[in-house]
Amino acid sequence: MIARAELIRFVRFAAVGLVGTAAHYALLLVLVEMGGAPPISGSVAGFLLGAMVNYAINHRFVFRSGRAHAEALPRFMTVAGVGLCWNALLMYLLTNLMGLHYLLAQVLTTGLLLVWHYVGNAVWTFRRDKAGGV
Repeated sequence: MIARAELIRFVRFAAVGLVGTAAHYALLLVLVEMGGAPPISGSVAGFLLGAMVNYAINHRFVFRSGRAHAEALPRFMTVAGVGLCWNALLMYLLTNLMGLHYLLAQVLTTGLLLVWHYVGNAVWTFRRDKAGGV
């Protein structure tokens, strides 16, 4: 039963992630295509926007956390910050070293980071104690 509940929570997390990813990609496209920003800079800015969107929805909808924002938000941003570093590194490797188009590189990077973000937030940011609290 726990595995099924965890799968459902992961699917909710991924669905919420689509909303944050849409915000991320929208800002990335605007900055690169209309603003002339380098793809890595646009990706980083989009990532930060997506992280804030994801935090708000994940706290309430996915993990149903009772943990105070003063404790949960810094943890979430720590997980996101590590993800941001991976995002920038992977974007650099995929675009500059491997020559992939920046949008394809971003899709691959997003897929790779999905697992990192879920595990980090499930086991640390929003983890509940044995009694069901935070």
